[in-house]
Amino acid sequence: MYRSLFISAQQAFNNFKNDERGVVAIEYAVMGIALAAILLVVFSTEGSLYQALELAMDEIKAIIMAISTKPLP
Repeated sequence: MYRSLFISAQQAFNNFKNDERGVVAIEYAVMGIALAAILLVVFSTEGSLYQALELAMDEIKAIIMAISTKPLP
């Protein structure tokens, strides 16, 4: 009686220990959080990449405005 109960409990514990189905979901969640943190740092309003993109867009806007205000020949 106790022996079969012990064996059943031991098998259930081994099955639980070897079950890796939820591990992949946790790994994806951790990678998603890390990626979100990296993107937040890179594209924050005080980051150098944000400032470089903003400067480039301002230069493009100025060139387009200069071209569009010139009279046509």
